[in-house]
Amino acid sequence: MPVSCNGDTRVGRTQTVLALESSCDDTAASIVRRNGSGKADVLASVVKNQDSLHAAFGGVVPEIAARAHAEILDYCVEEALEKARLSLSDMDAIAVTAGPGLIGGVVSGVMCAKGLALATGKPLYGINHLAGHALTPRLTDAVPYPYLMLLVSGGHCQFLSVEGPDDFKRLGGTIDDAPGEAFDKVARLLALPQPGGPSVEMAARSGDATRFSLPRPLLDRPGCDLSFSGLKTAVLRARDSLIETQGGLYEKDQHDLCASFQAAVVDVMAEKTRRALLLAPSATTLCVAGGVASNMSIRSKLETVSEQSGVHFTAPPLALCTDNAAMIGYAALERMERHPPDDLSLSARPRWPLDQHSPAMLGSGKKGAKA
Repeated sequence: MPVSCNGDTRVGRTQTVLALESSCDDTAASIVRRNGSGKADVLASVVKNQDSLHAAFGGVVPEIAARAHAEILDYCVEEALEKARLSLSDMDAIAVTAGPGLIGGVVSGVMCAKGLALATGKPLYGINHLAGHALTPRLTDAVPYPYLMLLVSGGHCQFLSVEGPDDFKRLGGTIDDAPGEAFDKVARLLALPQPGGPSVEMAARSGDATRFSLPRPLLDRPGCDLSFSGLKTAVLRARDSLIETQGGLYEKDQHDLCASFQAAVVDVMAEKTRRALLLAPSATTLCVAGGVASNMSIRSKLETVSEQSGVHFTAPPLALCTDNAAMIGYAALERMERHPPDDLSLSARPRWPLDQHSPAMLGSGKKGAKA
């Protein structure tokens, strides 16, 4: 079933974009079309994950991810074209994630897109991966500007006031680990399978969230910045204490630790979201996107916060929460109306903040601001 956006009233010609995404460990290709009335449809979306390639290592190995992207990007493109029953000649533009992300994967996508653009003579658009997530509510629900976006994933977590297709104001974000990263690390600590988010969520369903008293970091400080590194460390200490006192870690311990950890994350994100809404009084909708948005406990709590704050709530379908190329295609459609295409000097960028005016968050790394 096509995903549609009916909110725009712009009148113009139909535009069709082939988009690629390879910023982490999902290889994706999609075809997105917007007709003259502004309605956008996802004609095809192909996503290939690399879970089996990284399972033995407890996390994503950048070199393995980059090689896998390079090997299957063309097959993803071919499959997307077949699903949409279109050819490259039917495309109006080629779009690709140009950052931020694991540099090897981003390079793989950018080089593939450059080759397609050169071979077909189609214009090339390099898209910020985070902008793709941030604009997804426009694709799925036609959310009007401005809105508050909680972008929460394995590598990113920030509150954004989305004022326009290229106008993002960061209100707060994580100063260390992103929530998805914390979920992955907790899963490794408890010997649960990767990716950690689904594993922790599943274990938490049968756990006691009140058994362990875990911290709610930064709730004693004003603002809506977040921190999850200390929470992860608290889980480590609780695990080690159990092993020392009872000689091992049992399944019930795993489930209770997961439930207690997830409850702490939910509490922190709920309170910080309330604060972010106060900083964005003109926003009438709270949107959440990114891989962690697929966690139903987090999603449910944020929906409650929205109701209490008197704003609408929206989250993309689960398939569009995690990395995908449909969001890149839609972001390109938005950009095509306002900016010229990139040329073949387009570079892959491991770091690319959406808000170009706010100072870098603490813990953003030696190479500069990540988001």
